[in-house]
Amino acid sequence: VQRRALYGPDGFFSSGHGAGRRGDFITSPEVGPLFGAVLANALDKWWAELKFPDPFVVVDAGSGPATLCRAILAANPECLPALRVVNIEVSEATRETHRSIPGWVEPNELAGPMVDDDGELMSVPGTGPRVTSLADLPSESFTGVIIANELLDNVAVDLVVRKSDGWYERRVHADNQSKLDWIDVGVSEQLSEELQRRFGSVALDAVLPLQTAAHAWVREALARLQRGRLVVIDYARPTDELVVAGQSSWLRAYANHERIENILGHLGAIDITCDVDATQLMAASLPTEIRSQREFLGAYGIEELVTEGQALWQRSAANPSLDALKGRSRVREAEALLDSEGLGGFGVFEWIVT
Repeated sequence: VQRRALYGPDGFFSSGHGAGRRGDFITSPEVGPLFGAVLANALDKWWAELKFPDPFVVVDAGSGPATLCRAILAANPECLPALRVVNIEVSEATRETHRSIPGWVEPNELAGPMVDDDGELMSVPGTGPRVTSLADLPSESFTGVIIANELLDNVAVDLVVRKSDGWYERRVHADNQSKLDWIDVGVSEQLSEELQRRFGSVALDAVLPLQTAAHAWVREALARLQRGRLVVIDYARPTDELVVAGQSSWLRAYANHERIENILGHLGAIDITCDVDATQLMAASLPTEIRSQREFLGAYGIEELVTEGQALWQRSAANPSLDALKGRSRVREAEALLDSEGLGGFGVFEWIVT
């Protein structure tokens, strides 16, 4: 139900809803260009660690309007001539808006303009940046980086409940008048044993998000990388913090920046999001590094970028240019991005494939 409500033909994202100040919610790239500038610094470092591959493929999974891509390109990283950006976006209408990005090409033109003797498209070094858009991860493996910023919280989850007589799956049920409500159905013996083994310590009547699809996505993403890095950024908590008996505050819905309480009454018109269970995510494949977004952005130069912006503003305050105004805004953007009670408290999970 969640997947259909978000990504079906009449679903939330398929209908053009999504992130942005004029959209339904704000993510780190929509705060301003600073987040993308820091990611550009990170990409340069990761490119160097990979010995400067060309092409250097960067996949933004769940790109929405491609705000992150635009900010990275505007930051003019050193890897730009080698850069091939692939924006992954389910909505065809939103993918069409990506065509305005500088360097946009059709997917079959991403590699480069040369064709070998067998008619295969060959990559030509130094011809980046090139940008394209797909509905799903590339089918071929590559060397580069996959970034998933606030993607896994929108991946469908199964809800399970631990009761005194065993485990149940919480499903959506339609009555004779097509009114939707929740119903608990007993799970198979095999699944019950698995749930008891993995989550038997949670309290009775606790509702748990079973994030099997998120696990599968992580494994699929890692399989695409010949060499490189998978970076997942999301609001995440371990199971013992996430699950409280009788509560499911980790499952939320939003529209027009407002919290929607009745999830089942607005399917298709709302964003349904679920906190990422860090314990389950790590069980899919143990990350190389785990830290907060505050720590992650600090490691890749956010403070230096803010200082640089402040200096630019001070030099031009009497007759400010557009760049000076952007520099001044970095202070406010950094406050939002580094707030430990907000975006700065998000988890950043990194997997390195060598």
